[in-house]
Amino acid sequence: MHVSIMLFTRDLRVRDNPALAAACRAERVVPLFVFDDAILNGRFAAPNRVRFLLDCLGDLRESLRGLGGDLVVRRGDPVAHVARIAAETGVQAVTLADERSAFGTRRLAALRELRLEVSAHPGVTVVPPGELAPSSGDHYRVFSPYWRAWEAASWRPVADPPARIRLPGGVEPGTLPELHDLTSGSLSPHLPTGGEHAGRDRMAAWLRSDAAAYEQAHDDLAADRTSRLSPYLKFGCVSPLELANATGGAYRRQLAWRDFHHQVAAAFPDLPRRDYRPRARRWNREHDALAAWCDGTTGVPIVDAGMRQLHREGFMHNRARLITASFLTRNLGVDWREGLAHFGDWLIDGDIADNAGNWQWVAGTGNDTRPNRVMNPLRQAARYDPTGAYVRTHIPELAAVPAPHIHHPWTLPTETRRPLAYPPPIVALP
Repeated sequence: MHVSIMLFTRDLRVRDNPALAAACRAERVVPLFVFDDAILNGRFAAPNRVRFLLDCLGDLRESLRGLGGDLVVRRGDPVAHVARIAAETGVQAVTLADERSAFGTRRLAALRELRLEVSAHPGVTVVPPGELAPSSGDHYRVFSPYWRAWEAASWRPVADPPARIRLPGGVEPGTLPELHDLTSGSLSPHLPTGGEHAGRDRMAAWLRSDAAAYEQAHDDLAADRTSRLSPYLKFGCVSPLELANATGGAYRRQLAWRDFHHQVAAAFPDLPRRDYRPRARRWNREHDALAAWCDGTTGVPIVDAGMRQLHREGFMHNRARLITASFLTRNLGVDWREGLAHFGDWLIDGDIADNAGNWQWVAGTGNDTRPNRVMNPLRQAARYDPTGAYVRTHIPELAAVPAPHIHHPWTLPTETRRPLAYPPPIVALP
């Protein structure tokens, strides 16, 4: 009897999952997820993401049980658990998603040291990292030529979901842990539900209602007509390929940006830690400046609104991400790594490659061909939140301020305000 292990990592779905489809060619399958202590013991185990992950795993277990199988849950070292289950059940093969982060690469290398057939399959991105490369190097450093190659590439076919899954005998599925067993810290009060069913419902609703208007409306902060699918893409609840096939134009370009950052991170694993393009910048080390930005008390309404949304929802509108990141790095002069870490502590969709790639792009150390680009938050606010509706939504202290004045710099009452070490330079800009 041929037995395989499907090791779920960043592909928590049954639809269009090439690794799962490959595993199900065996007579019996062990669908396995391991809570890796190497991740749980670091800052990557942010409470918002762990809670969303537990939703995803509960939903995945329900789907697998509906197919006759179950989700086998363990905690510890994934490689050790794969080896143990293989010895107990006679597993010959292991399949998993081809995830090219530094951590994922090390995990795959360790699995391949086992005496098993190990295969990594696409599914985390539309086009796998490394599949497209310029003639002059190992990866694309500029987005525009990558975008042209990405659009011209032949994409894999969508994988069919399995019709049935049969577990080998003697494998105890285990129970999903509680949130407090895995992490501690503050949760955002307004988090979405995780999982493939929730993700596909969200995708279907957005495709029906707002997808056609994405190009015109995606930067409108108050309208909030973005897809909000990024958490479901981060955890693989929604297939990026299916989404790319269903969309076009500006949204498909965003999916290409996601793939672009993944191929950069695969070629430059230090992307979250080191300047991709060193600029010899001297960063401001004033703690109060960073703290005010983190707290949403800088006094620049559009910036503070973005940070309040982050803490409230574990999510921030993409235009607000650009504005807040530019303000931190360009106006306050704070190291992009500080902003990356704070975003990583709160974002449900805190994808390492995307988050680091975007922060470096804004800071001028990454893949932007205009490294001196600065986004004036007052002009950005006037353009993308002209009536101030976004600011009023997230800063109730300003709810009664009329539109002509809503984006003017402001101060909180002294007893609740964390003072800056110096005034934000942006208030002097025209």
